[in-house]
Amino acid sequence: MRGYEDTGVEVAGGTLAVRRWPGAPGAGTVLAVHGIASNGLSWGPVAEALDGVEVIAPDLRGRGGSRAVAGPSSMAAHADDLRAVLDHFGVRQAVLAGHSMGGFVACVAACRGADRYRELVLVDGGLGFPVPAGTDIDQVLHAVIGPAMAKLDMEFADRAAYHAFWAGHPAFAELTGAHVAAYLDRDLVGAEPRLRSACRAAAIREDAEDELRNPEVFAAIRRLPVPARLLWAERGLRDEPVGLYPPQVVAAAGLEGVPAHFVPGVNHYSILLGAPGAAVVAGHVREAL
Repeated sequence: MRGYEDTGVEVAGGTLAVRRWPGAPGAGTVLAVHGIASNGLSWGPVAEALDGVEVIAPDLRGRGGSRAVAGPSSMAAHADDLRAVLDHFGVRQAVLAGHSMGGFVACVAACRGADRYRELVLVDGGLGFPVPAGTDIDQVLHAVIGPAMAKLDMEFADRAAYHAFWAGHPAFAELTGAHVAAYLDRDLVGAEPRLRSACRAAAIREDAEDELRNPEVFAAIRRLPVPARLLWAERGLRDEPVGLYPPQVVAAAGLEGVPAHFVPGVNHYSILLGAPGAAVVAGHVREAL
C-alpha cells in the first residue's frame, strides 16, 4: 500500500481529519470528496491506482475523524472547507473528484471558486433531481441509501461485527481487502461492545435537505465554470441491475459540456472501493491532470 499521512486542517467549527497520499513533484493533486454517509478513506483504492499523484481526501464535517466539527452542514459549507484544505497544503489548483454527494459538493465548490479547480471528475453523483415539497427526508434517505442510514441507530460489539454488517450488503458482496477494512474502521467511534457509526445524523439530514431541495445545488452542474466529466455506474446502491442514474435519465439530462461515461460491471460503491472501478476512476483522473 502507498504511504500516507493523516493531518488536521482548521475550518470553521473545528478540525477536519484529512488523509493525504503524497505524490511526485509536478504530478499534480487530486482533492477527493466522499459521499453522504462515508469518509475520506473510500478513496483508498483510487489513491492506490494513482501512485505518484498527490491525493488529498478529507473526512467531511460530521463524518469519520471530522465528526466533532461544529456548525451547520451544507454543500456550500463543505465547499468552503475544501478551499481551506487546499490552502493548508499550499495547493494552488487541483483536479476535484467527488463521489455520490461529493459530486454535488464538487459542483458547488467549482461554482464558488473556479480558480482552484482545473477539472471535475463526478463519480456517480452531481446530477440531481429535487424531491417534492413536504417529502420526509428521512424516508427518502432510508429508501435510497438504506443500510447507510440504518447504521446510525445501531451499536456493534466489535469491529468484526461492523464488517459483517456491511458484508451482508448486496453492493459490498465482493468488496474485500485492506482498503475496504480501513474505510469501515474509520466509520466507528466509541468502545467495545458499544461501537457506533462516526456519521453524525444531523449533518447527514442537513446535507440531504440541501442536496435534494436547494435549487442552486442541483443547478450547479449546468453552470460549471470549469471542465467536468460524469462517470455513472451500471448498477445501483444495493447492486440493483439499474444504477442510480438509469441510461434514459443520463440521456435526457442534456448536460452540455459534461460528457457522461458509462462504467459497466460496477455498482454505486464498487465504482470506488473495488479494484476494477477504482482503475477506471483513476484513469479519468489522470486524463484530467
